[in-house]
Amino acid sequence: MKIPENGKLLRIFIGESDHHNGKPLHEAIMMLAREKELAGCTVIKGFEGFGAASRIHTTKILRLSEDLPIIIEIVDAEEDIDDFMPFLDGMVKEGLVTVEKVRVVLYRHNQK
Repeated sequence: MKIPENGKLLRIFIGESDHHNGKPLHEAIMMLAREKELAGCTVIKGFEGFGAASRIHTTKILRLSEDLPIIIEIVDAEEDIDDFMPFLDGMVKEGLVTVEKVRVVLYRHNQK
């Protein structure tokens, strides 16, 4: 698969406790991205953060949170990201979704 040099980065900020159809939301988004044959998806778990409600979510011992921040990043061609966006509208009930232009310098895998 080749991504054009001028691509888009889709970044989705959600909470660890968010779900969609009985699955963790981050997993549901990642599996849908794979099903839609997007170039790749990375799920990153944060150890501290806050969102629109300004409530702090942290891993600190005295304030154990079961709703740590999750960031999902997907880079692909502009049209593929644009086609994926409507699916997120029905999945992300709380959070932040951003899109930015990126310059793809390298995208490859070892073909053993």
